[in-house]
Amino acid sequence: MSTYERHQTILELLKQRGSVKVTELASELDASEGTIRNDLTALEQQKQLTRIRGGAIPINGNTVAPIFKSRVQINADSKKKIARWASELVSDGDVILLDASSTAYHMATYLEDRRNIVVVTNHIETARALSIDPTKRIILLGGYLRPDGLAVTGEIGQESLKNLYLNIAFVSCVGFSFAVGLMEADLQEANLKRQILRSATYVVALIDSSKFNRVGLKPFATIDQISHLVTDDGIAPEMLERLRKSNIELTICGESSVQSLTPQRDTKKHYRIGFANLSESLIFSVDVRRGLERASKATDKLDIIYVDNNLDGQTAVQLADELIDQGVNLVIEYQIDELAGNIIMNKFSQHRIPVIAVDIPIVGATYFGVDNFTAGYMAGQALGRWIRTHWEGRVDLVIVLEERRAGPLPGARIQGQLNGLQELVGRIADESFIFIDSGNSSQTSYDHTLPVLRELPLHSKLAFVCFNDDAAIGALRAVRELGIEKNVAIVGQGADRQTRGEIRDLNSPIIGSTAFMPEQYGEHLIDLALKLVDGVPLPPAVYMEHQFIDASNIDEFYPE
Repeated sequence: MSTYERHQTILELLKQRGSVKVTELASELDASEGTIRNDLTALEQQKQLTRIRGGAIPINGNTVAPIFKSRVQINADSKKKIARWASELVSDGDVILLDASSTAYHMATYLEDRRNIVVVTNHIETARALSIDPTKRIILLGGYLRPDGLAVTGEIGQESLKNLYLNIAFVSCVGFSFAVGLMEADLQEANLKRQILRSATYVVALIDSSKFNRVGLKPFATIDQISHLVTDDGIAPEMLERLRKSNIELTICGESSVQSLTPQRDTKKHYRIGFANLSESLIFSVDVRRGLERASKATDKLDIIYVDNNLDGQTAVQLADELIDQGVNLVIEYQIDELAGNIIMNKFSQHRIPVIAVDIPIVGATYFGVDNFTAGYMAGQALGRWIRTHWEGRVDLVIVLEERRAGPLPGARIQGQLNGLQELVGRIADESFIFIDSGNSSQTSYDHTLPVLRELPLHSKLAFVCFNDDAAIGALRAVRELGIEKNVAIVGQGADRQTRGEIRDLNSPIIGSTAFMPEQYGEHLIDLALKLVDGVPLPPAVYMEHQFIDASNIDEFYPE
């Protein structure tokens, strides 16, 4: 069966069944699970389906009841932004509650990568949307079915909640005012939400700006019962100012930035810190941002403004101007383009804004992150040991997935890999190296690697060294598509969540990756930021400690 025929068959099965699983497709289509994963990824990029853990669902998820579909479209952009950032408060293993609001329903899309969570809800469509993922446990509260057929409510659900412990409850409302609090239009729904607040340790209010100063029939929560409020940037300045003086955390979702605001108290000085992330599409940089959010909550003197550089130098330059306009006291800059870094640093310097550069050095900024040569050298040595053990020290070609935009210092991790490899297997002839632009993304790596592999002799023994894990994953996709896994060894850089899954698979060509520990970046970055804004002298560079992760030690550093 050709790739095109497999794709059409997958789409037809998805239409018939409503969801598909990798294991079932591999068996039915007589293909490897790796090939099926590649197929699903390709179809998702073509916007023909949505990937979930272990399979896929239609691009718009389950078929939604028509009455609810129209409700979901009201203020949809604002609700999706709120839902996306509210979902960042959920960690693996949490027990959460999602109410029957359309905003909470949107959260289902953004919880795909959370593992072992329990979701309690009284909303039938939300339960259906989440139930497709077998890694999540869904508890649908009992009660009376509402006339619209979308949710259950009443005393039965309230009684059930009395015996449940919730880490986080996400609730919306039809209206909010400081005088009354959060209000509902339905008496039973309001009573259910009163019990939700009693059962939850942490309560997050999802309120788009259209709900402020609107009135509902029945109040169910005062402002001091709310732990965190997530809204959009349509909120009126005077409302924002009053909320800042309340004892709650605030997240304001804008068009190109998100503000995370701690309670404003007159006795403590507050700093505004900008974090320009590398890309919200990369697992590694998402983990960096999540770590930063966790660390910032440990102090009550920081407001964080988040923007997404989207792997683009021009975007990073434009967002630098936005952060300056928002009056930041310091910027944590994570961007890939060495040339753009000079322009960005010049802008911040003119406004006397100190900068911390993450992983990609910027002249004039405090550097934090990867010890590039050392990290690469660890991976090169590990690759060399593997080749000596499994291939008797012989390798036909070394494929180098690089990223030249980053400049020579991050490029040192490639040089470290090549040095470490050749120390163990001997000098490799120049003609045995193939250099490929990884584009710092798995898709570009796949696109550039696949045609190269197709031109190589079928049984060549290929060793891959990679700029980062995204490059390694892209190469892996190309290798699996051609079915040459047994003749390939890949080492990565970063040891992100996706790569760790491959390392645990003993049949994967990815034999290991140097761990950068992105989940730990946040606490270091916040510590450095606070010292800089307080005028404490810092060294020009602060490095993470690294460890090469493979199947022999992964559970020591990342226990499941």
